Amino acid sequence: MNILKKITLLTVFLFLVSCASNAVYEQESREILDYLLSDLPIPADAEVRKESTVILGTGNGIAGRVILNSPRSPAKNLIFYGGATTASGWTLASSTVGIEIILVYTKENRYATIEIQNSSGIIAGFGGNGPTSQIIISVVHPNAVQSQNPYAEGTYSQAE
Repeated sequence: MNILKKITLLTVFLFLVSCASNAVYEQESREILDYLLSDLPIPADAEVRKESTVILGTGNGIAGRVILNSPRSPAKNLIFYGGATTASGWTLASSTVGIEIILVYTKENRYATIEIQNSSGIIAGFGGNGPTSQIIISVVHPNAVQSQNPYAEGTYSQAE
């Protein structure tokens, strides 16, 4: 009986520690993103997907991809980015609005592509929490691509 109590306490402790570490990671990730992407707005209620996010560089030399889960619908995120991004000095260069929303912005020779996808699935229509979104933000600076064909020296041929 004593061993069962110890196992239960250990399990509860590990659960609480894992919850706390996720909250700390989310807060630290948000602070890092706010610093690195200081001029590109991110919805306050969006969560960073740590396993898919890659950021290189700082300031105007930043390049990378950030993936967010948002509790808002794609339409609400479209409205958010339509106002907040231009207010931050970005200029809308291209947009495609359909099942997937793709917005391309430019600022100081940098490009930001914001993809907004519905992530709620079929459950949202049957008593779920409503539509949710996945937001993929890719940012590149003008010198990110040095060679138009970096694989030209390879020996690939159709016969192989």
